Amino acid sequence: MRTLISGLVAAALLAASPAMAEVRGSVRLDQPGARVNPDVYGQFMEQLGSGITGGVWVGEGSAIPNTRGFRNDVVAALKALEVPVVRWPGGCYADTYHWRDGIGPRGGRPVTLNRWWGNSEEDNAFGTHEFFDFAELIGAKTYLSINMGSGTPAEAAQWVEYITSDTRSTLAQERRANGRERPWKIDYLGLGNEPWGCGGRMRASYYNDLMRQYVGFVMPAGTTAVAAGPNAEDYDWTRTLMRDGRDNFDALSLHYYTLPTGDWARKGASVGFDETEWDATFRQAYRIEEMIQRHDAIMDEYDPTARVGLAVDEWGAWYDPTPGTVAGHLKQQNSLRDALLAAVHFNIFHRHADRVRMSNVAQMVNVLQALILTDGPRMTLTPTYHAFMLYKPFRQAAVLPVTLEEGGGSRVDVSAARGDDGVVHVALVNLDPSAPAEIRLRLDGGHGRQVSGQVLTSGRMDAHNTFEAPNAIAPAAFQGARIEDGVLIATLPAKALVVLEVR
Repeated sequence: MRTLISGLVAAALLAASPAMAEVRGSVRLDQPGARVNPDVYGQFMEQLGSGITGGVWVGEGSAIPNTRGFRNDVVAALKALEVPVVRWPGGCYADTYHWRDGIGPRGGRPVTLNRWWGNSEEDNAFGTHEFFDFAELIGAKTYLSINMGSGTPAEAAQWVEYITSDTRSTLAQERRANGRERPWKIDYLGLGNEPWGCGGRMRASYYNDLMRQYVGFVMPAGTTAVAAGPNAEDYDWTRTLMRDGRDNFDALSLHYYTLPTGDWARKGASVGFDETEWDATFRQAYRIEEMIQRHDAIMDEYDPTARVGLAVDEWGAWYDPTPGTVAGHLKQQNSLRDALLAAVHFNIFHRHADRVRMSNVAQMVNVLQALILTDGPRMTLTPTYHAFMLYKPFRQAAVLPVTLEEGGGSRVDVSAARGDDGVVHVALVNLDPSAPAEIRLRLDGGHGRQVSGQVLTSGRMDAHNTFEAPNAIAPAAFQGARIEDGVLIATLPAKALVVLEVR
């Protein structure tokens, strides 16, 4: 059942568009399943280009309005979104990061080179205290990635003690001397990043042994341990870790980026694309569902009760950088296509909510599929931000089974869940760039009387917000849904995300 929707949509992406697809199916209101973990809507921030410096952090002396150095406009937008969890300091940067470079008076911190991202000079003004202060400021959990690539277990253990100890140890006292009396909580601890690549070029067996060693030294009580999992379709990596190391971690990460062309040398443009590239983007995006299914099946062999979660802690669209920008700073525009790509991912994560417990879009501000773009004092919210906002009602809701019938060339993806208040939330994504779709969903095992909702769409596939026109694309009230004789009927515009409430 949970594979049916993605299979139908993927097949439809290969077919010609009908004038208007007619989609029929059902939602089982009386069969609530796994709950959507709010951390599925997590964020990722890395010391990369202006992802932090200029995007989140400007310093107390900046003319840009700020609170303790954090941009007020960005903080307000993230607080409104109620960001559940933030991952830091990387990414590839994490396995070159030495935590002592980012503590103490900022004027005395060393200037280091960011070897992975443009070899830029980093003044380390944003470090441990700034990250945990930022997380508290926006009300988010913390996901700290430790350096297993160029660091040592001793270095990682000292960092964790510095952050979490409430004793009078020298490290805890040093934290107090640097301005933080109470210890912080590390909600998630990432055991390295991409050890198969930029995190050390390791084999799975070597990483597994190293991970087990680190766990013995660094894990604080009450923290979720996230092992560095596979690169996309590396199923042998998952099997090795689950077979030989599963008792040492609570979640396994998965990284997958959507490239329209599938070619890292020429990924495709973020705007100005045609329908062929639009369709290619979503064909590439849907590959992640098969990956989740296959990794999940391997995990089931060794963990049939699903104790170990799957954390898709890097995902999103990766395009060629915006012309005229530093290639290593990964700056790209964000369009309606990205909002629908985010919606597709959320629907997939919902379908696998029994195993997928967290995800972190790459990245929060100014980098890759960003939710927020800044330029000096200016800021704008992207269509991806609006997609995250529209999906907020799904947090902690129980997933409801959705079945779609074959036929019609439909490019509609559906997800449904019921909140504790009894309200049913239905997310509908029409990926057809030129044709609307009518969907009829039987409300089996229950009933609904009222329906309301919002829509995110535009006449252009690459519609996006700019600093000059920050509201060119934004959610609007949706009037195209009704309930008749126990059937939810909605007429979806082309290239649209619609999120409904059924009461």
